[in-house]
Amino acid sequence: MLTASMSQNAKAGLFAAAGILLGACVVFWSPNRGNAFEAVSPLLATGEDILGQPLSYPAGKPKVTAAILTLEPGTSTGWHKHAVPLFAHILEGEVTVDYGPRGKRVFRKGDSLMEAINTAHVGRNTGKGVARVLGVFMGVDGVANTTKMTPPK
Repeated sequence: MLTASMSQNAKAGLFAAAGILLGACVVFWSPNRGNAFEAVSPLLATGEDILGQPLSYPAGKPKVTAAILTLEPGTSTGWHKHAVPLFAHILEGEVTVDYGPRGKRVFRKGDSLMEAINTAHVGRNTGKGVARVLGVFMGVDGVANTTKMTPPK
């Protein structure tokens, strides 16, 4: 609701956001283009990580970080854990992730997952070529996305 007490900047920002949303709707639902959502291929929709644990977001100022991890054949990430949700999509190659007592999982080009939160694991390139993984961390300022760990016994 626009009120007299709203600043001009706030009103301008609200109108700009509404304009962007309206513009996006026109692009996606234009009768001349058909339904553009028919061309969208969802990669993942879940409320749990790869081990079945419910996703939880840390408190604080949100900070999203996207990166591409490249692993040469035979190399590994080293044992580590994530304190924040991490969406991963395998762009190229094959990665086997060892979750210690929770088992191993193999991921190949095109696979998407929500990585385990607060569980030590190691990823290894078990394919013949380079493995590339897109990772999107949904973290907060002041909380490390990844923490190195010692291998479990």
